[in-house]
Amino acid sequence: QVSVVESGGGLVQAGGSLRLSCVFSGRSFSEATVSWFRQAPGKEREFVAHITETPGSEYFADSVRGRFMIFRNNPKNTAYLQMNKLKPEDTAVYYCNAKLPTYLGAGEAWGRGTQVTVSS
Repeated sequence: QVSVVESGGGLVQAGGSLRLSCVFSGRSFSEATVSWFRQAPGKEREFVAHITETPGSEYFADSVRGRFMIFRNNPKNTAYLQMNKLKPEDTAVYYCNAKLPTYLGAGEAWGRGTQVTVSS
């Protein structure tokens, strides 16, 4: 069984930066694909970025590519979303998802989210 908890959200001015953390509980974090999603008020949840199992390939939504980075620290069971050059349209609740591969039981977990608010 796996679980994740996000943290690091807050209020920031446009152009600023925030780093979100996703702490994983369970086995085999290094084998998990970790994804970030976000949901703005009145909108559907959308994909932001993911990093695959170690050594890790990264992929970003077009809306954040070049501004956001995703990386992981396996000894700390933590993945991060570094958000730079933030825009008001980045305002949303950000959710972490961790998914283990089928050969490890395909466990999956969603966090409760962390609020990011970007003021103009």
